[in-house]
Amino acid sequence: MGELNRLAKQLLDEEPLLQNAAVRGELSNYKLYPSGHHYFTLKDDTAAIRGVLFRGNASRLRFRPENGLRVIATGRVTLYEKDGSYQIVCTSLSPDGLGDLTLAFEQLKRRLAAEGLFDPDHKKPLPAYPRRIALVTSAAGAAVHDMLRILKARWPLAKVLLLPVRLLRQQLVLQRVQGEEAPAEIAGALRYCNRHALAELIITGRGGGSIEDLWAFNDERVARAIYESDIPVISAVGHEPDVTIADFVADLRAATPSNAAELAVPDGAALLTQLENGKKRVISALSQRLRREEAAIRQYQERRVLSRPEAYLEDKRLELAHLHEQLYERMTALLRAREKTLATLAASADAMSPLKVLSRGYAVAEREDGGIVRAAGDVQAGDRLRLTLAEGALLCTVDGIISETGRTL
Repeated sequence: MGELNRLAKQLLDEEPLLQNAAVRGELSNYKLYPSGHHYFTLKDDTAAIRGVLFRGNASRLRFRPENGLRVIATGRVTLYEKDGSYQIVCTSLSPDGLGDLTLAFEQLKRRLAAEGLFDPDHKKPLPAYPRRIALVTSAAGAAVHDMLRILKARWPLAKVLLLPVRLLRQQLVLQRVQGEEAPAEIAGALRYCNRHALAELIITGRGGGSIEDLWAFNDERVARAIYESDIPVISAVGHEPDVTIADFVADLRAATPSNAAELAVPDGAALLTQLENGKKRVISALSQRLRREEAAIRQYQERRVLSRPEAYLEDKRLELAHLHEQLYERMTALLRAREKTLATLAASADAMSPLKVLSRGYAVAEREDGGIVRAAGDVQAGDRLRLTLAEGALLCTVDGIISETGRTL
């Protein structure tokens, strides 16, 4: 059986058509082993074939293979002698009907969106008047020169820090915006800028190019470095139609690097114009206020109290004298009314006074204990009494008692 398998393998290996075959099918039973090798089955409606993509070739994949994905597998068809099954040893995998970069972009976009990296609540506001701006981009090319020119023209107060290749080499971080090493280097530059608080705002990006040229900004490492940045980040990649993963994660997307520079800082000339206009409005408002106050002062100056203050005092003196006369008349009338009331009350009190009764010949009899004698039965023979008269009083002794009927008791 081993000899049969070796012969079958030899026949397959010697067939030129099978040395670089392209097979279209759907991935199933896809497995990625710790060794880095990929194993799967390609199938269609009528048949299936096993496939393998070894680590070296797998490292060049732009997208993430998954079950159910239709692909075109290119490679060598051979036979695995140990179990007698034939398979295709792939040198490349590409999406069927969709470019591998486009597929990789959509896969990463969905995954990062599900993790919340594009969440608007996470995006930070840009500083209104940044004093330090870091450009994480290539030191060469027209894009960086356009940004520097626009930043200087619009907001010369800002200090612009360009992280060139040479400076980053000294920090063991190489900066590129294209190539296989570019994603790690861009992410490293972003983290370096945050770690040392180099700026209040970061602009990262590059000029236009093909999707391959811009691919560094579709890398997950760059996306996560932007997301983790404490410093607000503007993504400025390519031309206006170009969209990258960095654009979705960044705090603000600019259509071009030049547009990023315009969005990053205010227009100094426009601000000066606004300040001048504001200054004119303030001066105009103050002038109007001064004119109103001057008119009010002139009105005060024309008043009699200021032109002839002694006349004002004379008027007040006359007014005071008039009030004094009115008060005197009212107080006099009030006293007269009170005197009349008092006289009436005094007459009434005098009429009711017991002294008035005594003056007509009556007397008041009091016992020794001070009690008033009102009836003959209130005393006994021998009691001493005090008789109060209209003038003076008498001390008497009761010799006898006569009742109301006249009978002596």
